[in-house]
Amino acid sequence: MRPLLALTAGVAHAGSLAWPLALHANFLPQLGLRAGQPVWWLQLLSLGALAYLLRACRSWRAAALSAWLFAAAWLAGAVGWTFVALHTYGDLPVLLSLLAVLALAALMALFYAAAGALFVAVGRLTDRRAAAVFAALWLLAELARGTWLTGFGWGASGYAHIDGPLAGYAPWLGVYGVGALAAWLVMTLLQFLRHQSWFERGRGVIAIVVVLGLPSVLSLAVPEFSASSGRLGVTLLQGNISQDEKFELGSGVPLALHWYGEQLNNSRTSLVIAPETAIPLLPQQLPPDYWPALQRRFGGGQQAALIGMPLGDYEHGYTNSVLGLTPGQAQVWRYDKQHLVPFGEFIPPFFKWFTAMMNIPLGDFNRGAHGQSTFDWQGQRLATNICYEDLFGEELASQFSNPALAPTLFVNVSNLAWFGNGAAIDQHLQIARMRSLEFERAFVLATNTGATAIVDHHARVLSTAARDTRVVLVGAVEGRTGLTPYAWWVARLDLWPLWLLALVLVFLAARTGWRRG
Repeated sequence: MRPLLALTAGVAHAGSLAWPLALHANFLPQLGLRAGQPVWWLQLLSLGALAYLLRACRSWRAAALSAWLFAAAWLAGAVGWTFVALHTYGDLPVLLSLLAVLALAALMALFYAAAGALFVAVGRLTDRRAAAVFAALWLLAELARGTWLTGFGWGASGYAHIDGPLAGYAPWLGVYGVGALAAWLVMTLLQFLRHQSWFERGRGVIAIVVVLGLPSVLSLAVPEFSASSGRLGVTLLQGNISQDEKFELGSGVPLALHWYGEQLNNSRTSLVIAPETAIPLLPQQLPPDYWPALQRRFGGGQQAALIGMPLGDYEHGYTNSVLGLTPGQAQVWRYDKQHLVPFGEFIPPFFKWFTAMMNIPLGDFNRGAHGQSTFDWQGQRLATNICYEDLFGEELASQFSNPALAPTLFVNVSNLAWFGNGAAIDQHLQIARMRSLEFERAFVLATNTGATAIVDHHARVLSTAARDTRVVLVGAVEGRTGLTPYAWWVARLDLWPLWLLALVLVFLAARTGWRRG
């Protein structure tokens, strides 16, 4: 029964990140579960099941197995959309695609297996400290998954709390800190239920109330960390070019050139944004007057454009880039993607045999330089990122080291057509919303198939385009100046304060346990 409970809880944990569309219509709508939205209480409930299993384990091996099963089920559910890219667009056989997804989840789950094993080895000897130890180990596992081996923190537990009572901690601690607090909360609650002493139960209740209520108290003292820097009208283009045609010269390419060219010319707002590789050709491959015509279009007047397209050549290599056009500019602004996708934009060592089995236009792109400048337009400093770069909040934070030059807005351009009309689109929107909370900055997303949206600095989705449609979304977004505590300390210290805090807590607990042993 324990393995089944671990697997079931892990599946529920994946659902808490963005409630699956397939379950929305007929499954528990009375509980307020909305398709694509995070469910904070489900995350606590499912993680609480893991906490219960770990407290019941008598050996580190059993704890490692329970934690591994939980995490493998959770992560397989969270990144299951990679199956679409591998099988539908990569022509990898169904079985191999499924095995690849499960292998990825199983490998990432090892971090949590180690955390579960250490919890039993350390936490059981320090009953009063069990909640802190569990939170610290959970934090270490999340940090390791999110930063080691290029990092892939997709589906981190903190993303489930964007609309929950722990969201107020995001501008202080970030997504990993929120996830650690959730882990502390469920273990504290479990300890509360286990204790027979009313005194111990009372202490637990007080601690829980303080943690849940502290964000409200802090918001009264400091309502906002940022101030308005004005509003900017934006036009977001969603071309909805299907992935199997996107780079086809006889279908998707001419469609993209015509539609995006037409919409760029017809836009009327201060800024128009086209998504990742909206122009699916290198500049030298375009029709002779295509790019010069766009430069002339935005070379005068009061409008600017950000356009996703590849750049480079065979000799110097290629980049996944965004070009910015503004009136009177001497040189085209450029952003090159820095955090490349393994197997999509670069091939890890020893894995060419795997990519050779797929029919995907894989390539080794050049990495963009660190510290690239913002796109400055009409009093706003726009920090651009491509695809899943918005997953790495600590990397975005590096742009806040100088408050006078810090971004006032975030812009993400993506092409999620690789992953179909599923959870990836919803999860990516929740990632952007978490960044909005952490930095108190609005987030604008322009994508090929969705989610194209405008998110304000409180993580509220102001407007969004229907997914899988060819549509133009017009709206306005407010820029902000000022630093959140999270932006301040991560810009200077990266995530090291979280690493050190977690390691110190585990070390002190282990030291106490050894003395008692």
